[in-house]
Amino acid sequence: MKTYDLNETYTVAVAGPSIFHTEKVCVYYRPDKPSLVETSLIFPKNQIAALIGPSGSGKSTYLRCLNRMNDEVAKVTGKIIYDDVDINTATTDVYRVRQKIGMVFQHPNPFARSIRENLLLAPKQYGMKDKQEMDATVERVLKDVALWDEVKDDLDKSALALSGGQQQRLCIARTLAVDPDILLLDEPASALDPLSTAKLEETLARLKEGRTIIIVTHNLEQASRISNYYAFFHMGHMLEYNETATMFAKPHLQATEDYLTGSFG
Repeated sequence: MKTYDLNETYTVAVAGPSIFHTEKVCVYYRPDKPSLVETSLIFPKNQIAALIGPSGSGKSTYLRCLNRMNDEVAKVTGKIIYDDVDINTATTDVYRVRQKIGMVFQHPNPFARSIRENLLLAPKQYGMKDKQEMDATVERVLKDVALWDEVKDDLDKSALALSGGQQQRLCIARTLAVDPDILLLDEPASALDPLSTAKLEETLARLKEGRTIIIVTHNLEQASRISNYYAFFHMGHMLEYNETATMFAKPHLQATEDYLTGSFG
């Protein structure tokens, strides 16, 4: 099995404005050894960053730190900077964080309620009361994920009756209903068929305008199609952060090239 120098890393200078970055983030599931080591990344606005690497490399662990989803199971050190504020502090309002930094999980998880109720649960919790505003929100977010024409006559039917691909787009719409600046997705297409995956990728390409999107994927072709930047993780270390345009042409590190060409491990 090949071994790589985990201290040999490369991070490209990111072009364009950013409101989201991390500084030396470590994650400890046990006190004596970090599962994620000093990860510092800058995520530009209006762009998609793909987190890639073998299973167990730390990419999903890192993603879940970004909106404090790991709080109950791990110790997280370092800084997570959103809009010039470190949100990795004891005084941070994590509910506010999760409003502005939304998460979509690997498997669709709609609530056992109507499509409309799925979309309005969070906005109501954050104070939305006006019916016209609620109706407009439902239509807006369903159009954002190209689902409106498919379900507009069935809004009061169970979300569980939708196909897997429709359910995943509904879950994205549900996240969008509270207008997040950052969208985190953990392998959102892994359980979808090719047609549903294509629709999901088209949706993400539209949604990146005005947002920052960070996606974990094992599908390298998907990463090459939809992302502007990629971060390669291995054994809890972020080894290379680079522009996706260079991903298959000329990665900076041998470890990255080996992973991309299938000669890794």
